[in-house]
Amino acid sequence: MPPDRPGGGEPSDSDRPPPPGSLAPGRSDDHAGHALRAPSRLHAFNRYEIKYLMPSTAVPELRRELARRLDVDSHGVGGGYGVWSVYYDTRDLRFYWEKIEGLRFRRKLRVRHYGDRSTVDDDSTVFVEIKQRVNRVTQKRRVALPYHLARELCDRRVMVPHEPGQQAFLEEVLDLLCRLDLRPVAMTGYQREAFIGRGAEAGLRVTVDHRVRGRDRDFHLGADAENRLIVPARLAVVELKANERVPYWLTDLAADLSMSVVRISKYCQSVEAFGRVPRSVFHVSDDDPAGAPAPAAARSEA
Repeated sequence: MPPDRPGGGEPSDSDRPPPPGSLAPGRSDDHAGHALRAPSRLHAFNRYEIKYLMPSTAVPELRRELARRLDVDSHGVGGGYGVWSVYYDTRDLRFYWEKIEGLRFRRKLRVRHYGDRSTVDDDSTVFVEIKQRVNRVTQKRRVALPYHLARELCDRRVMVPHEPGQQAFLEEVLDLLCRLDLRPVAMTGYQREAFIGRGAEAGLRVTVDHRVRGRDRDFHLGADAENRLIVPARLAVVELKANERVPYWLTDLAADLSMSVVRISKYCQSVEAFGRVPRSVFHVSDDDPAGAPAPAAARSEA
């Protein structure tokens, strides 16, 4: 089912907030806004998504308007939380090109941590994820593992101890790693603010990502390594995510704030920023003026 408004997004996944206790303690009244809050053996879900770019100077106004209608994610109080991801790909960047070319079926594999990367150790909880698209439906499946087991699985390519119900997914991860000879290619990180719907809009989620950075080496999530901005600091990436429909008031708000709908992949941004491939028409260049409209070819989600 498409969003309410023309030019809107398509089914997609939503980023899960950090596990309870990993960040600042918060309220318990936002459980309905994120049904995946509690740990489970295997998460699998999809959502509709629209992505925007907006000047960081306009974020305070957006934040005020969102706070009138939505709750602040309790895991992001006091400035939000970090999201750090290591992406795996082939030597010839198969997953990158599948995204750029907009293939109707595509997948990518990543390991993700929520919170302060300086605290990451072998026992930190991370998520091994397969994000895939089939026609217009984008899904995300993942399991939570201690970081040392995630590295055993993804870097050493060996089966790791797991809970009942995770076997098939972990076998699929291993098959991708071995059959396609996947290896770490890029890392991304950013500071995220999140807002969640309530009542009739319980499935709604809005995220605002600041200072989107990346690197092409030192792929340990906790490494004290230098990161480079892959989206200009003066721009924020805003994502609207809903189980069924993005409400009119939210798309109207985006129009009122002159937010530009874009097709953007943080993974692709990182690959291009470090010269692995020529920059695509979808790349957000450092010399783009803040808030400039995206290229015409980039005005639809994929």
